[in-house]
Amino acid sequence: MHIHILGICGTFMGGIAQLAAASGHRVTGCDANVYPPMSDQLQQAGIALTEGFSADQLALNPDIFVIGNAISRGNPLLEAILDRGLPYVSGPQWLAENVLQGRWVLGVAGTHGKTTTSAMLAWILEDAGMSPGFLIGGVPLNFGVSARLGDTPFFVIEADEYDTAFCDKRSKFIHYRPRTAILNNLEYDHADIFADLAAIETQFHHLVRTLPQSGLIVANAAEASLERVLARGCWTPVEGFNDSQGYRTAGNDADGELILLGRDGEIGRTAWQLTGEHNRANACAALLAARHVGVPFAKGLEALSRFGNVKRRMEVRGVVRGITVYDDFAHHPTAIATTVAGLRRKVGAARILAVLEPRSNTMKLGTMKSQLPDSLREVDAAFCYAGNLGWDARAALAPMGKRACVHDQLDTLVSAIAAAARPGDHVLIMSNGGFGGIHDKLLESLSS
Repeated sequence: MHIHILGICGTFMGGIAQLAAASGHRVTGCDANVYPPMSDQLQQAGIALTEGFSADQLALNPDIFVIGNAISRGNPLLEAILDRGLPYVSGPQWLAENVLQGRWVLGVAGTHGKTTTSAMLAWILEDAGMSPGFLIGGVPLNFGVSARLGDTPFFVIEADEYDTAFCDKRSKFIHYRPRTAILNNLEYDHADIFADLAAIETQFHHLVRTLPQSGLIVANAAEASLERVLARGCWTPVEGFNDSQGYRTAGNDADGELILLGRDGEIGRTAWQLTGEHNRANACAALLAARHVGVPFAKGLEALSRFGNVKRRMEVRGVVRGITVYDDFAHHPTAIATTVAGLRRKVGAARILAVLEPRSNTMKLGTMKSQLPDSLREVDAAFCYAGNLGWDARAALAPMGKRACVHDQLDTLVSAIAAAARPGDHVLIMSNGGFGGIHDKLLESLSS
């Protein structure tokens, strides 16, 4: 088939494009901004890209259009497709019908940690010789690509609760029908599409309803929201983690230690590259899910000793004059707090300068602005980029006093960070976007 994908440069839709090409289909696509790194991955896969959404793309005459969830009514190409009555499908539905059908799907859901946990799980299976397919919302360093078809029954997918498409407002993960599902955590997010936490819990329960009796749910036992989800009805065995009486993890960030504990004490341990209690919890979930498909804990722990994390997850972008600059995807207050806490445990008393771009739809709405000062409590200074915000970042960060600095211009922000940084500092840049190339700009400024 010839498939034309609208919104192809997003991580998820770009992953679908790669899977479709690997399946033998002819794939083309378009996006408002054809941008790297996904554009590079797609071009390497021989996928032709078109800039913009002009209706003249109908002349490509594909067999079907696959519509990403970033595409809204009013988009000229989408409107032309609808006017002509041409065949179209959402990305998740196409994936379910053409890639996931008949496979053992391992889905990783949760407000936080989906990408990292999915990457861990895929790597554990790969290290065990199980050659899984996968579609992950980031680029795992162990694989170098965000999606792979795989040649075995096993397929790991990041199971996102965001909506499916303009025509299907159910969460994406409803389509995947996993046999093994991780419910990593659940709190309020995506204020642009969910009215409250209860609305998200309903979507998670819809996911629970799709799991077979022979499957497994790996659920965070410390989350009251997930308890409520499962209490609404569950027909699948549940294995808890973060359970003080069951499976849990411990470790020392300074030593790079990961310890797996069970009901009778220590099960095993390893040394690894990641930091933070959140990542140790992610590892516990991945180990339990991998065991469900036959990977023993000892082998899983051994694999995690060689896990290289995901691009943009505490990725060191450079060290200049003894100042280390990190890139991290954190954008929700809880993720910001846990990322900072992990770095603090690793660097001890060294100064941490946090740099934040509130860019997600939820953060732009200002829904969680009051939580930001507390999420940054362990940093020595915080720099916030307030360009294009609809709320007052200076007022929101006022409780931090002189530790907070807000700028509306990117170049001014870079100059302020460079002026404040000194040898031994750790500069933690957090955004779910490209942040205007701030990492390279800052490294260049520090070098001059």
